[in-house]
Amino acid sequence: MFRTALLTTLLLTSSALFADQNGSHGDVSSHQAAPIEVATPWARATPPGAGAGGGFITLTNHGATDDRLVGATTTLTERVEIHTMEMDGDVMRMLHLPDGIELPAGDTVTLAPGGLHLMFMELTSPIAEGQPLPVTLEFQHAESIDVELEVLAPGASPEGEAQSHHSQHHSHSHDEEPGHMHH
Repeated sequence: MFRTALLTTLLLTSSALFADQNGSHGDVSSHQAAPIEVATPWARATPPGAGAGGGFITLTNHGATDDRLVGATTTLTERVEIHTMEMDGDVMRMLHLPDGIELPAGDTVTLAPGGLHLMFMELTSPIAEGQPLPVTLEFQHAESIDVELEVLAPGASPEGEAQSHHSQHHSHSHDEEPGHMHH
């Protein structure tokens, strides 16, 4: 008896979920995976006294409609701007993008040094290496996404870090060990 009742309850629960998903289009997005995929969120540590720091990220729009990264917020500063770097003759200039970054449907957009990036303005404290930096990304259509930027050393990039990330903390001892072991 008990087992039959349990099965009935399970069936009722799952059919209620399906009905809800198909019934109201307004809620569909909350049941589905976010259309925007975030990969490799990172930032560079800033030296003490630096007024601003850069944040980098790769965004893929899996949705069927174009979207736009319109802004970001973080606990570190009240001002986060979206910037790009452009060559003006021989000089590279930073350009503020008040309208954000276009994310065409089916496309991947990478924010990286020397190009598009998040700029953490008016820093009251430095971005510290090894301390994840929480950021909320805001989109024109998709729901906001909370990410943590991995903070690397100044001048570092995740290409060099990605492979050795897990053994990073042991790297210094590995360099010395073979020498000691042979003697």
